[in-house]
Amino acid sequence: MLASARKLAALSCLAIGAYALAVRPRLVRWGATDEEVARPYPGADLVPNGIRAATMAVTIKAPAAQVWPWLAQMGWDHAGWYSWDRLDNAGRPSAERIHPDWQEIKVGDRLSAWAPAGPVSAWEVVVLEPGHFLGLRGLTDLRGRQIYPRGPWPRVYFDGLWGFLLEELPGGRTRLVVSGYSLFRPRWLQAVLDFSFYPPVLWVMQTRQFTNLKRRAERDWAMRPQPG
Repeated sequence: MLASARKLAALSCLAIGAYALAVRPRLVRWGATDEEVARPYPGADLVPNGIRAATMAVTIKAPAAQVWPWLAQMGWDHAGWYSWDRLDNAGRPSAERIHPDWQEIKVGDRLSAWAPAGPVSAWEVVVLEPGHFLGLRGLTDLRGRQIYPRGPWPRVYFDGLWGFLLEELPGGRTRLVVSGYSLFRPRWLQAVLDFSFYPPVLWVMQTRQFTNLKRRAERDWAMRPQPG
């Protein structure tokens, strides 16, 4: 029994070490360059004492003006989130086309997401630079209920910025860099979640969103009317 326990402990330590040294570093910078990871990212002042979140990126073969409308219409009650719809959109497929009625987005708007108990007001639009940057702030308790900045604040909460940065590349391409800042309280909770839970969950959802955004934007750009 003691030998089995020691073997299990050794295997657990080996697995944790492999995750810490080889897996987690790749998850939190998936697709991003060294420069994209190291440089400042917009919105640091919006989450006081926040820690830089994972930085992930993808190149889309379409101009930023073609990508932006897909971002502008995100939300459970609009186009969805283009990720795993069963997890964040109640199983309803995310939109496959641009909806003009969903393009009017402004600072202060609330974008909802799906939760087991029903839709929640998950993200507030706090930065809006059409065609360039969209910053969404989530300020909630652990049940997903919205907290108002003026308080009162619970002892356990999450504050974070989810940012979408679009940068034009030569050849009509766009670099989409997703990052932000996060703050969990109490502090020990942030250390635990940032190491174990947050990176794999974010990777699963964000890479799926990248795949679907890329496919939709590139498809529409390829099908655009050609001159002449």
